[in-house]
Amino acid sequence: MARVLLLNPGRWGRGITPIWIASHAAVLKSRGHEVQLFDATFYRDWTQNENAYNTANLQYQPSPYESMIRYDETPVADAMQAKLAAFRPDFIFWSALSSHIHGEGEYAAIQFGHELMRRVPNSITKISGGLQSTAAPAETAERFPDIDFFIGGESEFVLADLVEALLANRPLADVAGVIRREGGGVVSGAKQPIIHDLDAIGAYDYSLFDEQVLLRPYCGEVVRAVDYELSRGCPFTCGYCVETVIQRYYGLTETTPRGALRQPNRYLRHKSADRIFAEIHGLYRDRDVRFIRCQDTNFLTIDRQTLQELAAKFDAADLPIRLYVETRPEGINASTVALLKRLKVDGVGMGIELATQDFRESQLNRFSDQSAIERAFRLLREGGIRRTTYNIVGIPEQTESSILETIAFNRALDPDNVTVAFFSPYLGTEQQRRGTEKSYFLDYEFDLDSQLRTMTRHSVLPEKLLAFYKRHFVRLVREGVAALPGLKAAEGLS
Repeated sequence: MARVLLLNPGRWGRGITPIWIASHAAVLKSRGHEVQLFDATFYRDWTQNENAYNTANLQYQPSPYESMIRYDETPVADAMQAKLAAFRPDFIFWSALSSHIHGEGEYAAIQFGHELMRRVPNSITKISGGLQSTAAPAETAERFPDIDFFIGGESEFVLADLVEALLANRPLADVAGVIRREGGGVVSGAKQPIIHDLDAIGAYDYSLFDEQVLLRPYCGEVVRAVDYELSRGCPFTCGYCVETVIQRYYGLTETTPRGALRQPNRYLRHKSADRIFAEIHGLYRDRDVRFIRCQDTNFLTIDRQTLQELAAKFDAADLPIRLYVETRPEGINASTVALLKRLKVDGVGMGIELATQDFRESQLNRFSDQSAIERAFRLLREGGIRRTTYNIVGIPEQTESSILETIAFNRALDPDNVTVAFFSPYLGTEQQRRGTEKSYFLDYEFDLDSQLRTMTRHSVLPEKLLAFYKRHFVRLVREGVAALPGLKAAEGLS
């Protein structure tokens, strides 16, 4: 039996329950290992308070959230040192793939975990997974030299296998998915198979999360929530999305002319309705969780029969819960809106990205017709489901006029909530390659966070201009652009 410390190095300063923690804890515990969590989220000297930032720019509605949480004044390094002394772990693990892969600070987790562990000198074996080791294992090992082992692809079973191989002193070459240092270089072993049966992971274990982590601002209220996945994978191949990196790792590279995988069922997986209902019911019963933030990349590509079975279970149980999901516009019709209502979906987030359809298709490999987006937002409104637009600023070759067109399109859609993210060049994506070629970004950008900062060197859309539109995007959507010249002049922008 091993003692494994899972590390959440998140810096947002608000409640997030990274799905990988719950899934890896489930597998490790089922195999007899002792698991604890060190969560850095609410340490005052570590947090960057994403909630306050996005409330100030109107992306979030004001809520009493800040008055309900408490920051720990203990230096985070001292707290980590105390945790190591008390638990005496054999292994420390952080950063991993799940459906929860880039939108809430997950991408930089490997870096932040590495930085935090450097503040606490120790000889404990350190292991990390996630997008970077999946996309570029040798370069990632060079960038993060204090990490002993890396895992490419999905890591729930690989981590347990690696821990047990190290304990038994078995050859690591026999553990698929492991990336190790050997002979002065980096060796990537055979790739592990994709996890087709998500039920095999076992019931995801949310018991490690503190009570405060379950609190979350939502549309002006504070809810008890967790991040959750019913499924993994996406059939689409958008050029900016990290799903394409995972698809490539598992050899799924054949696509259609309209940006979809030719064999999507090799990549799309889902839990059974029985498992989903049992997990959600257990979260409500044991932790009083009433809001499920589904991180599935495209909710309505989940097997329809499974969703129908789940809806029947929800009908019978009538749990006082709400779901928030993300999907694409082409999946929205009268039938699916009715299904979403039965599934207790309160809100739907949908990627607009930017307004120009030709640009989306030619530059982003994203094929979503403008008319389909408009129809989807109308149907959701008629069904009484809240609608959130996801927008991006700073995409390579985007212009300021494109941002203004996107603001106008959002204004026409009139969503309940508007979000805007800085473009982030995620390692291994087509847009990352393009941005590097055009010198908008370095080969690898540290400190990436699509909500808090841009790392751009874009000459047409420089950092100051992008930060301006991040601050004022929602206001311009709600009020129109008449005030734009004055806002720009006040900030020294022509």
